[in-house]
Amino acid sequence: MMILRSFILLCWASHASADSVVPTRTIRANAIISENDVTLRAGSQTGGFAQLASVLGQEARVVLYPGKPIGIDDIGPPAIVARNQLVRVVFSANGLQIATEGRALERGAIGDRVRIMNLSSRATLFGRIQPDGSIQVSQ
Repeated sequence: MMILRSFILLCWASHASADSVVPTRTIRANAIISENDVTLRAGSQTGGFAQLASVLGQEARVVLYPGKPIGIDDIGPPAIVARNQLVRVVFSANGLQIATEGRALERGAIGDRVRIMNLSSRATLFGRIQPDGSIQVSQ
């Protein structure tokens, strides 16, 4: 009996507590998180954020509820390409570069892999969003 109590005390004492970033209000998906939207709360969450600077300026990927810690997969960089947006599609190979117009079939941020439709051929392609908002298609 004494061994069990010691074990429970050791487990309790070894659990470290840290701050977690939580919303102060409901944040809708696709909204950019500002300083007024979040605060620090005592307690820790595996896979969560411990610093406000880590979430400020990020975009909510899901609805975030007040008091519930923000998880790593709940936010990401702001999208620069919207679904159904007309985009410049660039294909480069062996020194040859072809550019055409396409329609984004998904929304995404810089570096995201998205589906696009070539407006000339109606073919569906995959490409990566570039900083200028164009989509780079590779072989």
